[in-house]
Amino acid sequence: MGKIILAVVFTIVVVLWFKYMGSRRKPIEKPPKTPEAEDMVRCKVCGVNMPRSEAIKALGDYYCCDEHRNSGR
Repeated sequence: MGKIILAVVFTIVVVLWFKYMGSRRKPIEKPPKTPEAEDMVRCKVCGVNMPRSEAIKALGDYYCCDEHRNSGR
């Protein structure tokens, strides 16, 4: 009977020790969020593809720079 009680107590101590050691670990850092995909547009003059946020829009067309926007008119 004494061996059974000793085994149960030992098991409880081991389980509690693992729980304690597990709670002391540093939390895993999440990797930084990657930016979401953005629509690409093509310059009307030279055909270069670029993100919509970097393109210059004029009269419904997209251009990569002011020079192409002025020459495209």
